[in-house]
Amino acid sequence: MSVQSPPSAPAHTPLMKQFFAAKAEHPDILLFFRMGDFYELFYDDARKAARLLDITLTQRGSSGGAPIPMAGVPVHAYEGYLARLVALGESVAICEQIGDPALAKGLVERKVVRIVTPGTVTDEALLQERRDTLLLAVARGRAGWGLAWADLAGGRFLVSEVTTDEQLASELARLEPAELLVPDEDGLPACLLERGGLRRRPPWGFDADSCRRQLLRFFGLHDLSGFGLEERPLATAAAGALLAYVEETQKQRLPHLTAIAFESADDGIALNAATRRHLELDSRVDGRNEHTLLGVLDASITPMGGRLLRRWLHRPLRDRHVLAERHQAVATFVHSGAHDALRERLRGVGDLERILSRVALRSARPRDLSTLRDGLAMLPDLRALLAPLDAPRLGALAGELGEHADAADLLARALVVQPPVLLRDGGVIGAGFDAELDELRVLSTNADRFLIDLEGRERAATGIATLKVGYNRVHGYYIEISKGQSERAPAHYTRRQTLTGAERYITEELKAFEDKVLGARDRALTREKFLYEQLLDRLNEGLEPLRRCAAALAELDVLAAFAERALALDWTAPELVDAPCLQIERGRHPVVEAVRAEPFEPNELLLDEQRRMLVITGPNMGGKSTYMRQNALIVLLAHIGSFVPAAKAVIGPIDRILTRIGAGDDLARGQSTFMVEMAETSYILHHATAQSLVLMDEIGRGTSTYDGLALAEACARHLAQKNRAWTLFATHYFELTALAEPGSGIANVHLDAVEHGDRLVFMHAVKDGPANRSFGLQVAALAGLPREVVAQARRTLAELESRGGPHAAAATAPAALDAPLQFGLFAPQTSPALEELAAIEPDELSPKQALEALYRLKAKL
Repeated sequence: MSVQSPPSAPAHTPLMKQFFAAKAEHPDILLFFRMGDFYELFYDDARKAARLLDITLTQRGSSGGAPIPMAGVPVHAYEGYLARLVALGESVAICEQIGDPALAKGLVERKVVRIVTPGTVTDEALLQERRDTLLLAVARGRAGWGLAWADLAGGRFLVSEVTTDEQLASELARLEPAELLVPDEDGLPACLLERGGLRRRPPWGFDADSCRRQLLRFFGLHDLSGFGLEERPLATAAAGALLAYVEETQKQRLPHLTAIAFESADDGIALNAATRRHLELDSRVDGRNEHTLLGVLDASITPMGGRLLRRWLHRPLRDRHVLAERHQAVATFVHSGAHDALRERLRGVGDLERILSRVALRSARPRDLSTLRDGLAMLPDLRALLAPLDAPRLGALAGELGEHADAADLLARALVVQPPVLLRDGGVIGAGFDAELDELRVLSTNADRFLIDLEGRERAATGIATLKVGYNRVHGYYIEISKGQSERAPAHYTRRQTLTGAERYITEELKAFEDKVLGARDRALTREKFLYEQLLDRLNEGLEPLRRCAAALAELDVLAAFAERALALDWTAPELVDAPCLQIERGRHPVVEAVRAEPFEPNELLLDEQRRMLVITGPNMGGKSTYMRQNALIVLLAHIGSFVPAAKAVIGPIDRILTRIGAGDDLARGQSTFMVEMAETSYILHHATAQSLVLMDEIGRGTSTYDGLALAEACARHLAQKNRAWTLFATHYFELTALAEPGSGIANVHLDAVEHGDRLVFMHAVKDGPANRSFGLQVAALAGLPREVVAQARRTLAELESRGGPHAAAATAPAALDAPLQFGLFAPQTSPALEELAAIEPDELSPKQALEALYRLKAKL
């Protein structure tokens, strides 16, 4: 970011020279320059901040012969402004005053103490409570991509490697980083370049060898084998680049980053970006957050539990042992009812995960420590609740909670019950914790009694009944006498301040008291700050066990929330088996059921080695898409450890879930709806395996009837014969129902509807066999199309069916796909009866006229 004048200009004031020096080190980000009680921004920074924050842009004084544009925010409220800037993707360098301004000779020294970026924030006010804020670095190599991401607020540091651009895009969709570090080079894929928070870094910062040395130095190790990184140079390069950026911006030690965890792509069920979008896990296709799977599932009490649940939801596991332990833990809670008492106690725990990170970074505030104190006090009760429960995972988590009696006792003795928000206000350390602090406080607290006594003595000595003894921060203690009585002031009173209606004085006695009391207050606050720093030191000595305790509390929160949801929503435990199958009895869509006022119609699903694809037909709005999604969500819920909305669910091995649902343009890339549809279909055909669950909805509808039908048939055959994936294939092409031949592994099911008078009633029940009609015109009428439009459509449909066109298959039995389907544009000459029938407007005929027309048509036939 440029400024209007170079720092070398001789006419600049010393203060502005100091600003230019700090700005030169951070030219591309906003600089908050501390001046007393304000953070000021100058020149282009001021103009930008005024626009983004809607604050006043002013010009005060001049430097270098030109006015200085300025904008400022108060120090006591800066976090709110900082949060808005970070949310907009901006980074801010915080330039603080170093040392005590009262002791400084000349200009106070200033330096940048930290850089706040979207991916490195740790302050509570700048974070979303139930969503991780991640910094992600991506390194490129011949073998693919290395990824490293850190949650500084939670103390998590992870890496992985992927081999293709598609896998990279999937990981980006899963992690949703707030800030993304990439090498500043050409040829990066669109999935990187299109993301917000992109930061280009020098390519040499991603060198694997130098990054390895960086990691060894930071963790104090001889090799990286303990992290599983010795044979993973791409992950090492990404991790080193990320760590260098974090150290550059935070400008302090990061003791809460104690290890790196490697995540293998094979450990989870793969979900690409389209699948996450179509299944609406935590946000809807339209970008809104309500009515999502997370919204229904998240009954967690603590923010750290909510964040863990979101991570689980976006990375369903394939490890049957881990999932079995989770399911057993949830079942134990359900059968014992212990989760209710556990959840009630968790309400007093707070966000210990982030509090401990702030303790490590030495930015924890007094109320962070009081929340930690209260949370640790809950541990004995929690362990007692878990002790009688017979579930391996619950036993392991009880062990992870630990004792922490020393830390709990230290915090209980050190802190007042309800400490102030900021340490600078004092009153944080409790009475009896430190004798020196108590003594200094006695001097301060006795001041009020002394002042009352002094005021009484002076009134009696002077005879002035209105004399008052007071104090203000600027002038200290004083004796105040009104103007009318000031002539009666004794000779030993020394004038300190003159007001409009009064005179203020000081005496030797009052001055001696002032020196004693004010010195005691300052010393007390200094002592309190020292004790607070010692408290942080003591907590950091046992930080790692405390962090394990916080992680255990978060997992207990999620498992208890699963139990609450299972009971509240009538969900059951899934059965994960080794045999290939997918059997769901009375399955329901968790989100649709939650938002519908009327009861949800449950449905069955049966897929096995002889039945790998279901061709699903039925009317629009009949429930085909809901049926497909609900089965995918049931499979996903089972693989995060939750119970599922079904009477029974038996699920064989699943390696990925792939979906092609809905339509949408990608105008930014110049892709039409049909191109997006084909791109997503292509991905599915290239990646689906015999253990994949595939949802395909209305393939081919974005092009002409015959092109679309041919493509839909070819895709269905490929999935059934080549991929052999578990496939739910919804279509309006009734011709595709002919695919369900003996031995094909394909079966037909349909969702039905019935006409009741002028109304169309959707049954929402899945039945075997193909549908016999699509009810497209009836749905159009329900949507409110003008009656004349619907009538014209009926006439056109009748004409097409009479010519033997493709719509005829929808009204009769399915046609064989091997039979010719393409017809000429001009139909043969129709009969006089059909011509007259086509000209009739049924809605305009009286009953008598309709009967007469029927006789005429009968005669012509």
